[in-house]
Amino acid sequence: MAFDNLCKLLSEKYPDRFATWILGTTPNPIMVLKTELSIEPIRADSVTLLQTQERILHLEFQVKIESDPPLPLRMLDYWIRLHRLYRLPVTQVLVLLLPPSKSTIIETAFVLESTRHEYRVIRLWEEDPAIFLDDVALLPLASLAATTAPEQLLDRVAQQVNRIESTQERQQVSAYAQLLAGLRFKKALVQQLFQEGMMRESVIYQEILQEGRQEGRQEGRQEGRQEGRQEEGVTLILRLLKRRLGTVDETIQSQITTLPLPLLEDLGEALLDFSDSNDLMNWLQTHQS
Repeated sequence: MAFDNLCKLLSEKYPDRFATWILGTTPNPIMVLKTELSIEPIRADSVTLLQTQERILHLEFQVKIESDPPLPLRMLDYWIRLHRLYRLPVTQVLVLLLPPSKSTIIETAFVLESTRHEYRVIRLWEEDPAIFLDDVALLPLASLAATTAPEQLLDRVAQQVNRIESTQERQQVSAYAQLLAGLRFKKALVQQLFQEGMMRESVIYQEILQEGRQEGRQEGRQEGRQEGRQEEGVTLILRLLKRRLGTVDETIQSQITTLPLPLLEDLGEALLDFSDSNDLMNWLQTHQS
């Protein structure tokens, strides 16, 4: 999951550049959204949600296709939640970083009886590396792109990194590029071609270094993350209420901050039908009694 997280970091650091790559145009303005959605919240660290004036762009980065629940179902689930919450068209793109085994079927739709939901799949290993080599925001992905000479491509990535004038930016991009290159190349070759060190103090580096142990402890950390999800839920609800109703009284804001997570999820759905602040106060009186 850590390599997926690195792609999420890049897409949220350079949302306009990733949106331009995916959509073919540069949307303006563009805003990074939270990745947790109401109604038994789903959260995936490899997901980036970008909002433009006219649509939501949902990017899902994956190293492996295997997933529980399956990726097609997750994509449908996200589409429903996003469209219900924002009432905008949703462009969904699954970005696969590595090719699966030859026998694996890469699905591009959820299909069950009369229900069919399609989404776009980008196979990074089939993408033109020039797209990534010419943009510092996308450069770390370049070593995973299409090529008949992988080592030469990696060398070109290293050369592009070395041309970055800012020392701080060069070190960051070098670290990101080396980490993603590690999915395809041996560590010794990566270290040989890149002048900058790996930035071992990097949070992303430490996450990847400990990825195996993290997966084993993931379940035990869920309870510790509850408080963080609570704070994010309150922030999201207050923002949505402000957009829906305008200014929200401080007393009401205080009441909302005390709501448990399940009620915050209920409020996230209910507020879509609110017409004015009276609807909100009536809802709070009903659910806090």
